[in-house]
Amino acid sequence: MAHDTSTDTPQDAEATAEPLAVVTGASSGIGLELAKQFAMHGFDVAIVAEDEGINAAARTLMGFGTTVTPIQVDLAKADGVDLFYRRLRALGRLADAVAINAGVGVGGPFIETSLDEELNLIALNVTSTVRLAKRIIPDMVQRGYGRVLFTSSIAAETPGPFEAVYAASKAFILSFAEALRNELRDTGVSVTALQPGATDTNFFHRAHMEDTKVATSEKDSPADVARDGFAALMAGKDHVVAGSWKNVLQSTIAQITPETMKAEQHRKMAEPGSANP
Repeated sequence: MAHDTSTDTPQDAEATAEPLAVVTGASSGIGLELAKQFAMHGFDVAIVAEDEGINAAARTLMGFGTTVTPIQVDLAKADGVDLFYRRLRALGRLADAVAINAGVGVGGPFIETSLDEELNLIALNVTSTVRLAKRIIPDMVQRGYGRVLFTSSIAAETPGPFEAVYAASKAFILSFAEALRNELRDTGVSVTALQPGATDTNFFHRAHMEDTKVATSEKDSPADVARDGFAALMAGKDHVVAGSWKNVLQSTIAQITPETMKAEQHRKMAEPGSANP
């Protein structure tokens, strides 16, 4: 439902507006689909991404009859996170839910990949996740309510040859989410980790992995992944392996498989040229 908060005090805005959800990395893929889930379930949404696609995403979301605030900033930069948080606070409202979803991948042999790209990956996938959580979660704790969704991956459960830095970043997010969930258990703030498998997004193109077996294999719909993530978040679950039953099976097997074996299995899927052995 559209609501003009321009003349409201923060207290008035909190009292009269729909619940507010924040989604990062929302210009496309899983992030956009998560934003749609929130919009379809009566949330106003504040969405952020570094690219101009965030404005097209906002127009799509407005079709659900909700208030949408698009913010175009680069969360891989500290000042981008700070600007986003200032814009968020300027709404005069606290987030009821946040999906910290923005992330990128870098594929290829570690000795050949771009250091700058991998440091950017760490800045976005890891550092910005911590910065955003540090800003938004204390607000939720002070109020005594909130829901937090971190997008990790089933890649968090295995070493990732030819995606070494990416897989490590997702392992960080999973561990971080599970630790925060325990810390916050008596605060009214729930934390959920979303673990998708290979999903039909722009990820593999951006990660330079188009010639890999995983990129050319059957992938899950981002809409299905987002639906699973939203349902788990609203149910207060600690994590959800989203998408097809194959992801659930892979995650289950990963719990009992030696790391060396998991690494070899991942290599077969992610090694450059594996699409056409």
